Amino acid sequence: MLRSQFEEELDKLHNQFYAMGNEVLGQINKTVRAFITHDRELAKEIIEADAKINEFELKLEQKSLEIIALQQPVSSDLRAVITVLKATSDLERMGDHAVSIAEATIRMKGEVRIPAVEEEINKMGRQVRQLVEAVLDLYLHKGDSDQAYDIAAKDELINQYFDQIRELATEEIKKAPDSIVTGRDYFQVISYLERIGDYAKNICEWVVYLNTGKITEL
Repeated sequence: MLRSQFEEELDKLHNQFYAMGNEVLGQINKTVRAFITHDRELAKEIIEADAKINEFELKLEQKSLEIIALQQPVSSDLRAVITVLKATSDLERMGDHAVSIAEATIRMKGEVRIPAVEEEINKMGRQVRQLVEAVLDLYLHKGDSDQAYDIAAKDELINQYFDQIRELATEEIKKAPDSIVTGRDYFQVISYLERIGDYAKNICEWVVYLNTGKITEL
């Protein structure tokens, strides 16, 4: 294969990955909105839409492995394909957690709600969404390792929200013991959001690998 044709194949791979990323970003945005607004119909849409993300993952994996097998790329080209292969898995897991939040939205029908906690969960969700968006932008514009480190550091804000909301929910449950089942779901939802942040940080690590060839824990 000519070099120009090979680069065209890589560009298609990157574009498909970015399209998958935008699909996942949309899922994260909608799942937090559904949870906060108690929109069970939107939650059902999110669960159904997960099939599209899984299809993206399957096609990206197949294309990546095909390029490796047939073109036998070396050096930076091989790193580019491996980056897509690994980061695709991280995106798929983000989508799974978005579905888990949607399932919690459906499960919580009729339960006592704690507005103060949900307001903070909304803020945490916004922070998660911004992190994922920044990661996708980093990937699209072939950002350098310094940018990857800076973006990965923002995951700490998500971890802070996790700790703060857990403490707030615990205090609110003490005041209203009837909300203990609700509290369980709150703890699960912030755990899902925290994990999405971790997977976004993983993609930053793959960007560093793409640029340096080194696997680094950020």
